[in-house]
Amino acid sequence: MSNDQPTSGQPPEDDPFRKKPHEPPPSSGSPYDSAPPPPPYDPGPYGGGPYGADPLAGMPPLGEPGKRILARLIDLLIISIPLFLISLPWGGAVEVSENNRNGNGVGDVFSQTYSGRQLAWSLIGLVAYVAYDTYFTHKDGRTVGKRLLKLRVAMLNDGRVPDTGAAFLRAVVLWLPALLCCPCLWWLINIVLMFTDKPYRQGLQDKAAKTVVVQTD
Repeated sequence: MSNDQPTSGQPPEDDPFRKKPHEPPPSSGSPYDSAPPPPPYDPGPYGGGPYGADPLAGMPPLGEPGKRILARLIDLLIISIPLFLISLPWGGAVEVSENNRNGNGVGDVFSQTYSGRQLAWSLIGLVAYVAYDTYFTHKDGRTVGKRLLKLRVAMLNDGRVPDTGAAFLRAVVLWLPALLCCPCLWWLINIVLMFTDKPYRQGLQDKAAKTVVVQTD
C-alpha cells in the first residue's frame, strides 16, 4: 500500500475498493475477518458495492414468502369482503351462467360469460385495490396485512418509502392482470418468484417499480 496521502475529495487509503488486486489477504483467520462492516441500513443504499460485493449487504432481512402471501390474503379480505357486500343489492359481483347452475359439466366452469355486471365490478374492484395499495405503500410502505406481519415495501436502491409514482405503478402491475386478465396464472407466477427470484425475491410488481419487501422490527 502506498504511503502517499490522498488528495482532497479522494477516498481514504483504507477504502477496500482502492486496494491493489495483488495484495494478499491477512494470514490470520478467515479472509472475511478483515472485511469492512456492511453499511448501515438507514443511510446506505440497498445492496453492496462494485467488484462482486454481496448485493444484500446493508439490507434488512428480506420478507419471508409465507408471510408475504399471508399479508396479501389479509389485504384481499379487507377489500373483497366489503365489495362483495356492497354488490349484493345489485345481484352480486359474480354471475354464473345457467348451464353452470344446472351442473352440466366441469368444462362449463370455464365457459362463464363475462357479463357487463361482472366487468363493472371488476373495474370497481381494480380501482379499490389499486387505491388501497398505492395509499398505504406510499404512506409508510405497509398495507394492513404487511403491518400485521411486520413487512415493508422499500425502494431497492436506497431503502426509502416508495413515492406516489412507484407505489401506483407497483399496484397497477399487481392488480390489473390479477383482476381483468389471468388471475390464477398471475398469482402463481408471483408466488413462484417470491421463492425463486435471486437475490431479492421480487415479484413482477417489485421488478416494475424497483422495490423490495423486507422485514421490520
